[in-house]
Amino acid sequence: MVPSQSQLPTTKAAAVSATSSEEDLELTRQIIMSHLAKQSEVASIYGESLLPSHISDPDDYPQNDLMIRAALGRSATERTPVWLFRQAGRHLPEYTAYKKEVGRNFLEMLSYPQDVAECTLQPVRRYDVDAAILFSDILVIAEAFNVKVTMPGGVGIQVPCPLVGPADMKERLPKKEEIGKEFVEQRLGHVMESIRLIRKKMKDEMIGVPLIGFSAAPWTLLFYMVGGSSKKNNDIGVHWLKEYPEASRDLLDRLTAVIIEYMSQQVENGAHMLQLFEAMGMMIDEANFREFAMPCLKQISKELKSKYPDVPLMVFSRGASFANEELSKLGYDVITIDGSVDRSQARAIVGERTGLQGNYDPRELIPDGGDGKSVNTVETVRATAKDLLKALGPQRLIANLGEGLGGKESPELVNAFVEAIHEESETIINEESS
Repeated sequence: MVPSQSQLPTTKAAAVSATSSEEDLELTRQIIMSHLAKQSEVASIYGESLLPSHISDPDDYPQNDLMIRAALGRSATERTPVWLFRQAGRHLPEYTAYKKEVGRNFLEMLSYPQDVAECTLQPVRRYDVDAAILFSDILVIAEAFNVKVTMPGGVGIQVPCPLVGPADMKERLPKKEEIGKEFVEQRLGHVMESIRLIRKKMKDEMIGVPLIGFSAAPWTLLFYMVGGSSKKNNDIGVHWLKEYPEASRDLLDRLTAVIIEYMSQQVENGAHMLQLFEAMGMMIDEANFREFAMPCLKQISKELKSKYPDVPLMVFSRGASFANEELSKLGYDVITIDGSVDRSQARAIVGERTGLQGNYDPRELIPDGGDGKSVNTVETVRATAKDLLKALGPQRLIANLGEGLGGKESPELVNAFVEAIHEESETIINEESS
């Protein structure tokens, strides 16, 4: 069993309160060394006969399989696993320092496997999270489809030349019959190289947690590819569905095909778990979601769970929680809930069909709450983390956020959240079993 955060050397907790970037980076190096010492003592509770069906080498299975067990729900867990959306990135001083060192922006770093590996592992070295997630972006598939993506600064990621109609789509995009293993290898091979490098570094550093691969879902990709931005032109996606229904289905079919192959290759190259992000669920009405988006999500789950029944498949229909009940019937192992979901109703909606993931408010991890009116501390974070566990229950739960970290969060409070989930869930589980 992997030791809880409270059992780790104090250098890990100390690093979150370093007074300078130099001191912080030095303490981060100390974290790595203490982490290596602890991880070397870990032994998986699973024997070779229980390894996922696509893995033949026991060394490929994570020593800390808590999150895999919680996701699949085949047995009770000793505590609730936790990780965070966008756990790598702007809130970490070591990320800022590394980005400055290499002189590349976020999108540029995604083309360099060494950058991807470093950024993927930074939060795992700092926090006692139960998984690493591939450092990447939801729009890499759009780029693979010849739709340029830029990051001009200050305005987020942009698609400067979105698709303007069916004729433009036909001219610019690959045909469905061209989309297969070779297409993904050619257009997204750098992602697979990054995954292989991450797994090598995890082995070298004896980091024994699962690696999560991910992709955007088809509707989210269509939304960006025809609208160009999440901050403007928000009606163009649904306009496409209504104005060009056949072309929209054609595009969604192509995107579904590439997502299935892309996520399959992530597993084949070393990902232990998969997360599908329908990140723009709030930008489509329920009727159109059920007509256009849901069939794609059904097909993705059917294909991936058929190929990899023991690889947990998680889905997040952000801003479209009306879809959660139906999604729970499609074969997904975990339904992610956003901040709008009533925790008291969340379990009833998915029943015993799936586990849950979410839905802690990331504003609780910002010292002033992001509005200057709150005062968030280690104590308030522990209290609100405990509220999450009591409302959703500690079993068949992956503690996470209702949306990703935005960059203003305090590493000290993030660490407090991770610690609180582990410690409070263990207490609740022990009390319930006694």
